[in-house]
Amino acid sequence: MSRAKNLYKECYNELLSAIAELDCGANLPSETQLSKDLRISRTTIRSVLEQLHDAKIINWDGRKKTILRKPLKRDHFPIEETRASSEKVEIAFIEYVLNGDLKPGAIIRESDLVREIGVSASVIREYLIRFSRFGLIEKEPNRHWILRGFTRAYANELSDVREMFEFSAFRKLCADVLSDEDRQLLLNVKAEHVRYIQSGEVSTTEFGQLDERMHSLITRKLGNRFVDDFYQIVAVIFHYHYRWNKSQEVERNLAALAEHLAIIDALLEGDNTRALREFEIHLASARRTLNESVIWDNE
Repeated sequence: MSRAKNLYKECYNELLSAIAELDCGANLPSETQLSKDLRISRTTIRSVLEQLHDAKIINWDGRKKTILRKPLKRDHFPIEETRASSEKVEIAFIEYVLNGDLKPGAIIRESDLVREIGVSASVIREYLIRFSRFGLIEKEPNRHWILRGFTRAYANELSDVREMFEFSAFRKLCADVLSDEDRQLLLNVKAEHVRYIQSGEVSTTEFGQLDERMHSLITRKLGNRFVDDFYQIVAVIFHYHYRWNKSQEVERNLAALAEHLAIIDALLEGDNTRALREFEIHLASARRTLNESVIWDNE
């Protein structure tokens, strides 16, 4: 894989961070294990190891990958070069699923995504492999990908983890003095909410994007890579399944936006007790809406 590939650069930086935690003379795990740990193909891992060997950060001799020195700041690719493609694919894939009116069992072809998103087949494949670990899509042996539904138990487990993360982040947000940056972000999101509510109608796709912005604003307080990784799937699963219960769809979306506004107003007013209460109401509502919207075809 070319050094210019953003996904390659992201993996390279991740492995540099892992090496920084080890002592000189230590050996890196096998290619198979690195591929599993970094959730990327062995082909990409080999390219990264070759670059690390060339940079004399490791000595790669057969199965032995010995650390020669600690990485320096200049060894890393700039962050703006590592995220562009992966973020582009993530956003475009979410829109592809949500806007495509795809039902469980629908076929997803890599070639279609390449044309739709405008990135290479290898970037698409890497993303789908990483995405598939959540169980929403599955690769047919030597064939295409299939969009799967999920069970009621899966939905409740997903809600449990989401609430655990978000309550932790929200309490942190309430515990800290609201910074100027956080206040401005809240005001910006509030303005968008007001605009949609005043229009009296908001599509599921528009609601999904705004809902994701609201919840990302909260979870960013944790600054936790595992939480960020988890939220790659939350928006897709929640808003994908919301689509199937069309009854009172507009009313449901507007009600959720009103719940967001109640949370934002309480935070801006410094009433953290009310903010937490409104947040609990909203997460309970999100869980209920998910359970009422899903086609339970796997039970």
